[in-house]
Amino acid sequence: MNIWFIPIRSWSKSIPWKNIRLFCGKPLIYRSAKALQESDSVDQFYVALDDDHYERIIRSFNFDKLHIYRRDQGNADDFASTESVMLEFLHKHSFWEEDLFFLVQATNPFLLSNDLDSAYQLLKNQNKDSCVSCSTIKRFIWSSDGNPQNYNIHNRPRRQDFDGLLVENGAFYINTVKNILRDKNRLSWDILVHEMLEYAFTEIDEEADWIVAENIFRRNNLHQIEKKPTNSTNIKIFLTDVDGVLTDGSMYYSESGDELKRFHTYDGKAFEILRNNNLKTWIITQENTKIVANRAKKLKIDYLYQGITNKLAILDEICEKEWISYDEVAYVWDDIGDKEILERVWFAACPQNAIKEIKDIPNIFISDQIWGSWLLRFILSYLLMHNFNIKCKK
Repeated sequence: MNIWFIPIRSWSKSIPWKNIRLFCGKPLIYRSAKALQESDSVDQFYVALDDDHYERIIRSFNFDKLHIYRRDQGNADDFASTESVMLEFLHKHSFWEEDLFFLVQATNPFLLSNDLDSAYQLLKNQNKDSCVSCSTIKRFIWSSDGNPQNYNIHNRPRRQDFDGLLVENGAFYINTVKNILRDKNRLSWDILVHEMLEYAFTEIDEEADWIVAENIFRRNNLHQIEKKPTNSTNIKIFLTDVDGVLTDGSMYYSESGDELKRFHTYDGKAFEILRNNNLKTWIITQENTKIVANRAKKLKIDYLYQGITNKLAILDEICEKEWISYDEVAYVWDDIGDKEILERVWFAACPQNAIKEIKDIPNIFISDQIWGSWLLRFILSYLLMHNFNIKCKK
């Protein structure tokens, strides 16, 4: 029997609520749990946690291989080591000494199921005691007393000809139950190294690591590996802009200099349908006017953000506030400033006369309607017709 184990705590001094904070639209622990769920080598895996809220979020992944283990509070404070909760778990269960124990950490979001499968097969085929995941870094290392550690200063290699160094990346460790109980350590000699891709070097321990890791994740299009539902999804919030979506994008002025905007009453009905089906509605706009505030009030919009320049940051704030992921967001926009968001959410839509860069986004729904001409009502009708989990109440 193999034991697959992810230990997490509900508090982190360096990054509060780190394990459930959204990383590229999903809670951080989702990435490691997903790798275990999709691994052919895994029959079941445990997440060791200490908090009810964490448990609710993790159970919402609906992974059928997942089991929850409630770790002792004494092994969940700032002074508890990972080894301490591993030993606690092993002492409370009956396993064979020869069983393999896979420690998987939530702090490396680059772990994939094939990493686990290939490391497992390698360890089975080689006479090694344990295994550690590493990534190569091609950096020149120096000691504090001014001595190069991994190259000759008189024969400096080119990066493409440089082997670099293997560095522990914290993704996973494998050892036998017997070795862990004896050595009280996640690793025992003789150790096999499983090499992951170079970008998997980044483990998240500090805020700066988070920023770097998200950029790497997006740059390598790792979000495209994620399997999207083929027919329906639970859309929970509906976001839209104002100008170019709810209006025709024109600016109208009266003789007295008052600014006017043209809205369509059918879009008002769309918001009513969404509200009646318990979907929260949000308007995010770069402008800041009383006209939009009054319109949002009449439409009974749940949340209005005006004067916003960094809309992606607001979307992340919304997802954290509502405890949802990008996969539960419908987003309607029309201009280039919103391209980054439209590429991430589950359902993205734009008007027929949106700019080309927006209409070229893969899988975006391009409405037959132009901006300001009951665009939202048309998009909502499309969602209902294609069996999204939004239903009109009688």
